[in-house]
Amino acid sequence: MGIEVGDHIVARLQEWGVEQVFAYPGDGIGGLVAAFGRAGRPAFVQTRHEEMAAFAATGFAKFSGRIGVCAATSGPGAIHLLNGLYDAKLDHAPVLALVGQTARGARGVGFQQEIDLQSLFKDVASEYLVEIDAPDQLPAALDRAIRVAMTRSAPAVVIVPADVQQEQFRPPEVGFGHVGSSPPGDLHEARALPPREDIAAAAELLNHCTRPAILIGQGARGAADEVFAVAERLGAGVAKALLGKDVLPDDIPFVTGSIGLLGTRPSYEMMRDCDALLIVGSNFPYTQFLPEPGTAKAVQIDADGTRIGMRYPTEVNLIGDAASTLSALTEQLSTDRDPSWRDQIEKNVASWWETVERQAMIDADPVNPMRVVWELSNRLPEGAIVTADSGSSTTWYARCLRLRHGMRGSLSGTLASMGAAVPYAIGAKFAHPDRPVIALVGDGAMQMNGLTELLTIRRYRDRWPDQRLVVCVFHNNDLNQVTWELRAMSGAPKFTDSQALPDVSYAEIASAEGLTAIAVDRPEEVGPAWGQALSAGEPVLLDVRCDPEVPPIPPHATLEQIEHTAAAVLRGDPNAWHLLVQGAKTKARELFR
Repeated sequence: MGIEVGDHIVARLQEWGVEQVFAYPGDGIGGLVAAFGRAGRPAFVQTRHEEMAAFAATGFAKFSGRIGVCAATSGPGAIHLLNGLYDAKLDHAPVLALVGQTARGARGVGFQQEIDLQSLFKDVASEYLVEIDAPDQLPAALDRAIRVAMTRSAPAVVIVPADVQQEQFRPPEVGFGHVGSSPPGDLHEARALPPREDIAAAAELLNHCTRPAILIGQGARGAADEVFAVAERLGAGVAKALLGKDVLPDDIPFVTGSIGLLGTRPSYEMMRDCDALLIVGSNFPYTQFLPEPGTAKAVQIDADGTRIGMRYPTEVNLIGDAASTLSALTEQLSTDRDPSWRDQIEKNVASWWETVERQAMIDADPVNPMRVVWELSNRLPEGAIVTADSGSSTTWYARCLRLRHGMRGSLSGTLASMGAAVPYAIGAKFAHPDRPVIALVGDGAMQMNGLTELLTIRRYRDRWPDQRLVVCVFHNNDLNQVTWELRAMSGAPKFTDSQALPDVSYAEIASAEGLTAIAVDRPEEVGPAWGQALSAGEPVLLDVRCDPEVPPIPPHATLEQIEHTAAAVLRGDPNAWHLLVQGAKTKARELFR
């Protein structure tokens, strides 16, 4: 007796080493769901919403380096996947989405849940999108989807109509018009190396500079040792784009930290004063935080030639694998360097961390959000994975969190979608069930979708040998990032109807959902609360009431931003006086060190 198409898909996922699929069921994938039930593996991980399934798959892919898989039913289920899949597309994460569709015989007559899935997914799955019309399209279509997702670091979508899932699977015949497929196997990244003359030209440029700077992104993740070696040869400092925050540890003296609006002062100062810039695996978009064009000569290394020269005018372009290219480059770099440039960078970095600590300890009403992340930094367990959401909490993650060797961190970087941190944390736990995971989440994102995914955490916690998963909520009853953007960019006061959030106790909700919860509303409680949560050995929610008026001041606030914020205050911002006091105290701790 043969097997159904759904059974074949599940068996093929097993052959590819897929251990779980993040999904939400529906009759559009009824045959696939039944096949998961018969097989027992991969595990069917039921999230509370299809968008969360796609985010969890993206988080899994980012933290494991393997393909993340999600599944959804036809119609609304398919639509719900889009946001998480766009996150994978823009941050270059390999994700496979299995999507149901209305039965073939019912199409074209306005049947329930029939939508044009080819049009829906053609942009987000531009690297690979296929609909299975006949069983013998498999396994070639599924195999290719996985190979494309992995090699292109992109989402791929396989649409399987409901009736096809329940047909008998038949292998493709041999002959014209039929396509077979090779067995699944490991996909090893090509180690492309630029031409020797290009590497020599890059070395020549860098050897003649006196104030070199390095900018790394997530494309440098597999080349951390090589980045370190080049920085040592050049006497350079290293700044990190947001998605590259975990590439090099923050306790290296010449690592200046994040760059940009969420970045650090030493990164800003290094970019302002450098005479050469080496960009490795980064597509950082905010060019105002890079050197003024003409003041620094630039070399860029990227595996994708389409990203070369997009952000800064470069003299030498090296298209190739970051680790191999940097290794070849290092051999040609001179070590004869004036140490004064590096010495100044390290002095600036040390001073910056002292400033951050002082700013974190400023009194606020009730808790300074900077202190929440600073106290976490001092208590991060070895091997920790940190996820962050989109909002003002992202600023404190970027600036205040000091990741050490072996720690990981990520977020929805390019799409900057709210609501990714908790499903990312779930994906991280399935990727590394023996490592502690911390999610830093604003209360807006928590109300949007994070509260429901606490149920998913409770449901699957027993599958993780290390059950430590701490969700920290920055509870300020404000959509805080947008509030500050209105003030600084538009000169508009806080619009309460738009920005204020309903006040709820996240600790009480988490407790009702079956999780341990800790409520914090005094500064001196923050450190002990982190200690308690990280030593509990189980999932914990921290509900920290934070002051929304602690300003996320950029490393170099422009005159225009200052004028706009002042205008917002003068136009009747409801928290004007407190806003001014907190801003003055925060800036004073930076200026008077």
